[in-house]
Amino acid sequence: MPFLNIFSTNKEPANQKIKIIADNREKQSLVISELISKKVEVTLKQLEIGDYIVNDVVIERKTISDLKSSIIDKRIFHQLQELQKYPKNLLIIEGISEEDIYRGIIHENALRGFLLTVALEYKVPLIFTKDSKDTALYLLVLSKKTENKELSLRHSRSFKSKKEQLQYILEGFPNIGPITAKKLIESFHSLKSITNAQESDLKKILGKKTDDFIRLLG
Repeated sequence: MPFLNIFSTNKEPANQKIKIIADNREKQSLVISELISKKVEVTLKQLEIGDYIVNDVVIERKTISDLKSSIIDKRIFHQLQELQKYPKNLLIIEGISEEDIYRGIIHENALRGFLLTVALEYKVPLIFTKDSKDTALYLLVLSKKTENKELSLRHSRSFKSKKEQLQYILEGFPNIGPITAKKLIESFHSLKSITNAQESDLKKILGKKTDDFIRLLG
């Protein structure tokens, strides 16, 4: 697997604002303060999965004490299962410079076993950070190394609204991604309206994809 070139000299365009989505429960976190101090635009939302979304990567953040508590009450296992719904995910464990990770309420070998399970069975990558500042820096670097694209609902079945259900259906068509699906929904509002739409109206959104789209609609 190739390594990300974090030493690239290519600079971000001066007018391109870095954007990161954070769960509402993270609003008091020092990570948020660090990101804002670095001119990152942080949007707070109620996330069903993860604590942060950086482009198409979903991240669960745990301090060491929270990680140990979540192992005991088994909350972390559900969270790991949810993370697996997305092809790009991370588990960040924060605070390795402030606390001995192997000391405390969980036997050190049990914790080692858990970390191996995360990597080998759940296949969720692990990142260990020193503190909130270090976590923020990882998120910042990640935001510059991943493609800036919408997160597709095809990776998850945890949607609830009719609009999300319609987006899921539209993303099932070849070459229809989340951005195009949302444009179709904004213009036509329902699958029936999309099916009955004039070819000229569909072309405004789909362009060269229109003929294949109409043929699949039958």
